[in-house]
Amino acid sequence: MNEKLHRLVLAEKFAADGDPRGMRVIAREIFDSNPNSADGPALMAEAALYLGNNDEADILAHDALLTDPGNIRARLVIGGIAAENFDLKEEFSLLKSVIEDSKNDIAKLKKFWFENRRKFAPNQKEKNNAQELLEEEVNTRIFLSGRILYKALRFISNGLYLAGDPQAAADALREASELAEKDEDAAELYSKYLFFLNYREVSPTVMKDTAKKYSSFFANVTRFNHSKHKYSPDKKLKIGYISPDFRRHAVANFVLPLIRDFDTDNFSVTCYNTGKKDAVTEKLKRNRVSWRDLGGRNFRTSSRLISEDNPDILIDLSGHTQNSCLPLMALKLAPIQISAIGYTATTGLDAIDFFLSDKICLPEREQPAGFTEKILRTENCCLCYAPGVIRDMPAAGVKAPVLQNGYVTYGSFNNFAKVGDEVLYLWRAILDEMPDAVLVIKNKICSVESGREILLERLKKMSFPLNRVEMRPYSPDYLEQYRDIDIALDSFPYNGGLTTCEALYMGVPVVTLRGKTHGSRLASSILTAADCKELIAQSQMEYVKKAVQIGKRKELIAGYHAGLREHLLKSALMDGRKYMNGLEKCWREAWKI
Repeated sequence: MNEKLHRLVLAEKFAADGDPRGMRVIAREIFDSNPNSADGPALMAEAALYLGNNDEADILAHDALLTDPGNIRARLVIGGIAAENFDLKEEFSLLKSVIEDSKNDIAKLKKFWFENRRKFAPNQKEKNNAQELLEEEVNTRIFLSGRILYKALRFISNGLYLAGDPQAAADALREASELAEKDEDAAELYSKYLFFLNYREVSPTVMKDTAKKYSSFFANVTRFNHSKHKYSPDKKLKIGYISPDFRRHAVANFVLPLIRDFDTDNFSVTCYNTGKKDAVTEKLKRNRVSWRDLGGRNFRTSSRLISEDNPDILIDLSGHTQNSCLPLMALKLAPIQISAIGYTATTGLDAIDFFLSDKICLPEREQPAGFTEKILRTENCCLCYAPGVIRDMPAAGVKAPVLQNGYVTYGSFNNFAKVGDEVLYLWRAILDEMPDAVLVIKNKICSVESGREILLERLKKMSFPLNRVEMRPYSPDYLEQYRDIDIALDSFPYNGGLTTCEALYMGVPVVTLRGKTHGSRLASSILTAADCKELIAQSQMEYVKKAVQIGKRKELIAGYHAGLREHLLKSALMDGRKYMNGLEKCWREAWKI
């Protein structure tokens, strides 16, 4: 193998270890050995990108392209810069070409080796040596092309997700997972792939089978042993809640009842915070619970500290969301482990014993086909909404906008990745039936110019009346902006959880479509607990019909806006003690099984 290839392999190892300064050293060596090569400045550009020096990275990458207009690493870097700048169209154009060219390079190299290896006579020693040298070089070039492909897939996945194409993002993550050098990286990417699958319709059986592969990443870990049979079934149970999101995060809106309203005579609670700390963390810590901050601690130390507490039941609140705690759960740190609240589908991890649901999301008469875990069903909703931890909640908009505007304003503040074409077609059908109505779409895709362009193109293809669609960027005052919305339209099959609760709390009725899975029935469960079952549609046709019927009744809309918050405050959705009674029956049930 020639010296330059050897150095590039070494640079990739530095990259995999998160050491861009090591990459720069190698880049300098390559440049010094051949100043006319594009590889040196391209590698320097990539290191600069990882160090956050985007201007330097851009200059170096373009220098590399002056020498070699097709240099794939330089194009990767410029695509990565576009991704960081949220220039989605530029990002997709560059990174898709990098992905295609990397795959073509790998295919050509494999074909070349297949065709040439037969030219060597195995009984001639000299040719065997030549064969070994050629094989080493071909495999090295395949490895280097594979690393470029791996990084391009990781870069593009986030952009595709932001642009509202979670299926393409999921496909990119699955491919990247297969190319990952380290098991922990492969597991993390596969976990994110599973999370993105929730955004579109996937059969429960397929979801279960796909998720089961996640356990294979932890097949060789040594699990903790537990002697649960020695414990009394009626003992005071030590409950542990583990999450990276005891902070300014959506999950914080549902955590407070877990640590405020539990039965202190029969349960003790410890929170294991694996993420960052902020003012919300400090508020949560004021409750009657023990607390361990594990953020920044390594895997071994975190697992040791949890195991030393000997929790009877460890409950994960993250699932396959960002900074997942599932790798820790794979060690079986407690005799009973449960997935709850933070994730809406099966984890696929065989170390998780139970999944928390409820009788609306997964009725007892149905046999859930989509879970590797046993199902625990609480009497009420599996969520209890407890706002005010993250910020002071604004007053609800008592007067419905339609009374001032003379027309109905529909709105969606959901993550736009949840809004597939099926959803958009129904929204267009609603606008067709309500010729004076407008639709407000507010989310992060509308915060960047290229995102707005992509959304506009989608709406044009579906013949939306664009003059009646308002695109609003994400903003910290999004709750106050519910005062501009008469009726909220939920997404499916991935319902809004917190988004549904917030809209109701701000006095805005939410029309939802009840699906066939836990995640696609979550909003139905929320609305049932809020005693607003009349807003639940059982079919797509009924979804449109309900949205139109409510839209034609100004007095009904006004009634919702005037009284919905007070109604919600008295409902089961916000009754922490009632909620915890149901959950604690589930915890006790899981312990006795």
